[in-house]
Amino acid sequence: MFKNEQKHPFYRPLWRRVAIVATVAAWLLFELWQQSSGLWIAIAGGMLVYAVYTFFITWPKDEPKDDAGPNG
Repeated sequence: MFKNEQKHPFYRPLWRRVAIVATVAAWLLFELWQQSSGLWIAIAGGMLVYAVYTFFITWPKDEPKDDAGPNG
């Protein structure tokens, strides 16, 4: 998978990643509600799975920052 998304500073704030996933989920729900063709449902569903996987499951955990050092 492409990991460039995880390096870009735009995606660093959690609220932006949540907003992207929520928007794609809303798009999928809209396609299901409209009973669209299977192609658009598959596209929206695939994007949702990819967004959740990239932005939450494999997102690098922030390491605790210890600026003071061991001597305080």
